[in-house]
This record gives sequence, C-alpha cells and structure tokens, in this order.
Amino acid sequence: MLRRRLTEQEALLWYHIRHDIPAKFRRQEPIGRYICDFVCYEHRLIVEIDGSQHVESLHDKYRDRWLRSQGFRIIRFWNDEVTHHSDDALDAIYSAVTGRDSE
Repeated sequence: MLRRRLTEQEALLWYHIRHDIPAKFRRQEPIGRYICDFVCYEHRLIVEIDGSQHVESLHDKYRDRWLRSQGFRIIRFWNDEVTHHSDDALDAIYSAVTGRDSE
C-alpha cells in the first residue's frame, strides 16, 4: 500500500523529477531487501525523502551502507526540505545526474 500511495512531499518531488530532471527514475523501487523512494539506475543514484522517524535511524545507516556497497549514491532530504525548499532539492538531484555535484 505504501508503494502505491505517495506522501505529499514524494508526489511533489516525483512530479518535478519526471518533468525537470534529464534522467529516468523509478519510484518505490526494490533493491535487495530495501525499497527506495526514487532510483536512477543509469546514474546509480537513490533519492530518499525522510520524515522524523528517520532521525538517527540505525536501520538507515545499515541500509545506506549496503546500498553504497552496491555502487549507489544516496541523497536524502527531510520532508520539510522538500516542502519549503523544493528548488534546492531539485538542484541537488539535477547536479548529481549531470555530473556537477561534489560527490
């Protein structure tokens, strides 16, 4: 059910990813035993949008470590960042897929 229903922040970012980012992303994509909010396989990029339940999450640390070991880069945004600063989030994603990021 969670895979079908997007949060307000996921819906906002998904709209802009589909229309403004020059790369193909998949939404709610399983990788290994994890479900990722948005994945671009071409650029090995995962974008996650997190709520307060993720603050200092040990599970997320293990998850991120495993996903990085599989060759993925991970960008995380807090819900508030997407709600109030969506342009900054989109700029970070755009930079990551066009190779103009600092990673």
